[in-house]
Amino acid sequence: MRILINTINFSPELTSTGKYTGEMAKWLAERGHAIRVVTTPPHYPQWQISEGYSQSRFKREKWTASPESSGEVDVFRCPVWIPRSPRGWRRILHLATFSLSSWPAMLMQIFWRPDVVLLIEPTLFCCAQTLCVARLSGAAAWLHVQDFEVDVAFQLGDFSSSALKHSIQTLERFLMRKFNRVSTISDRMVERLSSKGVDPVCTILFPNWVDTSEIYPLTVSNPLRMKLGISERAIVALYSGNMGLKQGLSLLIEASRQLISRPDIVFVMCGDGPYRDTLMQMAAKASNVIFLPLQPASRLNELLNMADIHLLPQVVCAADLVMPSKLTGMLASGKAVVATAEEGTQVAKVLAERGICTPPGDVTAFATAVARLADDRELRLRMGDEARKYAVIHLNHDEILTRFESSLMEACGRSAVGTPVGLSAPQNGKLPVT
Repeated sequence: MRILINTINFSPELTSTGKYTGEMAKWLAERGHAIRVVTTPPHYPQWQISEGYSQSRFKREKWTASPESSGEVDVFRCPVWIPRSPRGWRRILHLATFSLSSWPAMLMQIFWRPDVVLLIEPTLFCCAQTLCVARLSGAAAWLHVQDFEVDVAFQLGDFSSSALKHSIQTLERFLMRKFNRVSTISDRMVERLSSKGVDPVCTILFPNWVDTSEIYPLTVSNPLRMKLGISERAIVALYSGNMGLKQGLSLLIEASRQLISRPDIVFVMCGDGPYRDTLMQMAAKASNVIFLPLQPASRLNELLNMADIHLLPQVVCAADLVMPSKLTGMLASGKAVVATAEEGTQVAKVLAERGICTPPGDVTAFATAVARLADDRELRLRMGDEARKYAVIHLNHDEILTRFESSLMEACGRSAVGTPVGLSAPQNGKLPVT
């Protein structure tokens, strides 16, 4: 197949959407599919252009995930404006600049005649060119939702006008129904697609994954922990990922203050983002909080294994609008998780028997959960074992991507060996496996 991907985030970004889209493109390319990606220069989660790239020039490059990789991806990088604080209208301008600059690169692909044009949300700003190229090239149009950016923007208070919300949600519903297939990453998010007017027979569950051969429990002393001078007897409570508003990270600093009398518990905050400086100021006098920069992919397993307890805070309004991508690595590392999630949400369901969920915003409950796991080694290890089992059984990298590949082939009328077939409707929200 020829697959054209339109995404604002792509490798070599190390977290969130860019990480998963890069891994997906690599996997499909190694399977022999021709992959082209229209994207921006890498900029997330630091919200600044990575060294060696320009935010004002177009660039075409051949990308491979590693020297050993057999799959090569053709990447078109388009200009984009990067705000330091991506909130409100500044974020809208950021998305709009990519939407405008990506039009020429997308229109060029009509002559390449892709079989599938895949848009990754965020951002819906690129719907028009995605649908246009799909129609003019005779390709299937596919939308994959990593998070419901419209709902998140209003829930976080970036915008408050009810009239504006109604107008944008009406447009969102109209655009989503124009795609042949719409996928997303959790069962609850699939349900939300239906509530937005997407025909259930066109919706597909395509969860994020983890390579459990690369992320796995370590049985030897952790070199990163030793480098930081953290005692083997200390309990490390780790947050790793983007530092933005929807993560609700101020709760971690407040919880660390409640546990300041526990020198055996160390909070480690690893990552980058627009909220990092604020968090560092909040924790300036805290003796039990360590900040680390974003770690390279080659050290990710060391980083995740440094934790005795993983921390997964979220603001209450983000529940089931996003499924935290960092959760897959947490589970694969075989460590217990303390999260903020209401009962019945997707995160709470996944963490049953694998961690402790506390009400969003309840600092005391969160600190108490961390202390409980710190004091109960048997419970901590049992939950970690269950987390690892869940990752191996339900989040397997190859199985999830193989099912997705079959769905892509079905969407463009091909069998698993590339023979045209009659396109049948998905059943129960999933496409038949060919």
